[in-house]
Amino acid sequence: MNTLELLASAEIDIEGRMPYSSNATFLVNLQVGGITEGQAIYKPLRGERPLWDFEPGLHRRELAAYLLSEAMGLGVVPPTIIRDGPLGEGSVQWFVNADHQQHYFTIYESRDDLHARLRDFVAFDFVANNTDRKSGHVLIDDDDGLWGIDHGLCFAAEFKLRTVVWEFGGEPIPQPLLQATHRIAATVPLEVAALLNDDEAAAVQARAQWLADKAAFPTDPSGRRYPWPLV
Repeated sequence: MNTLELLASAEIDIEGRMPYSSNATFLVNLQVGGITEGQAIYKPLRGERPLWDFEPGLHRRELAAYLLSEAMGLGVVPPTIIRDGPLGEGSVQWFVNADHQQHYFTIYESRDDLHARLRDFVAFDFVANNTDRKSGHVLIDDDDGLWGIDHGLCFAAEFKLRTVVWEFGGEPIPQPLLQATHRIAATVPLEVAALLNDDEAAAVQARAQWLADKAAFPTDPSGRRYPWPLV
């Protein structure tokens, strides 16, 4: 059974609520035959706080982020599905067993060998229009894999990028990453577009086209496109 199959078919047993989350976010055990085979993060629709600038259904944006990451060939978002759970429909995302003393700033400073992967986050966040890439939303696992989490505040039609990842601004985009942006500029994957409204899907394509045309990582001359808190 692969990870997506486990996420979809396992019984969900709530371990507890995750701290510091504005919306209801739960660590859950994925059980098969009473045996825990893994853990996941469950974000039910009914646990969302209303927002003025995003429609209800942030769990759909969590899935759209995973699907966009896969379509770009980046693999920066943990496997994610939408399914029914103990508190109703929500996103269920594979739990990354990470060292939570490490985050984007510490990884950037101490791991030059991972900078290529960090550049992937720049392109992904720009195309997804991530409004909340805090440093703590970049995780490193036991195998030095890097993962991005908390993508409910992505895909707005209005450009509102807020991220801590600006160190690569102005650099040429490596060819494989540039090819990935060209693919999205040519067509937004149907499974991503189906989770967004028409304006949001069109904006994904427009941002990808802008990045492909620019062929360089974006900069922030204003110095204001940072989330708060930073970590």
